[in-house]
Amino acid sequence: MTTKICPYHRGKAVAYADEWALERNPAYLDFESLGGDCTNFASQCLLAGSGIMNETAVFGWYYITSWERTASWTGARYLHRFLTSNGGLGPFGTEAPLGKGEPGDLVQLQDQEGNSYHTLVITGRDHRGLLVSGHSRDVSRIPLSAYTAPKLCCIHIQGVRRPAREE
Repeated sequence: MTTKICPYHRGKAVAYADEWALERNPAYLDFESLGGDCTNFASQCLLAGSGIMNETAVFGWYYITSWERTASWTGARYLHRFLTSNGGLGPFGTEAPLGKGEPGDLVQLQDQEGNSYHTLVITGRDHRGLLVSGHSRDVSRIPLSAYTAPKLCCIHIQGVRRPAREE
């Protein structure tokens, strides 16, 4: 399949985060009691900004039902792997310095070995630095400095691959 690169709509991702950071969208299972809902929420924001999933079995990124989804939709380290290696449909990104993070990008908390264990969505910036929103400790536009972790990883969303129309 031929693809084309399209812009990631950061404003739509942030608007979704603002609407659902302190609530749960009933269209998705709340994974809080199953290990946390942070990456599920981040994936919903990414979908709002990208408008397309990657329905490749196992290594894609999609949610159809709570039972029909990929590990990358709800697992922090799997989402990191998907975004930074995705050559197919859907959003793709690269690790970037925190100072380069933009609204709609992600920040992941990582252990000493660089394994991601929590995902937040960048929703703004003010005099305190980056502001983030997320689930599993439901927060809306709080300073990233409220979190401590051995490592922080910013994933800058570079764009979205969509199917190219056959002419």
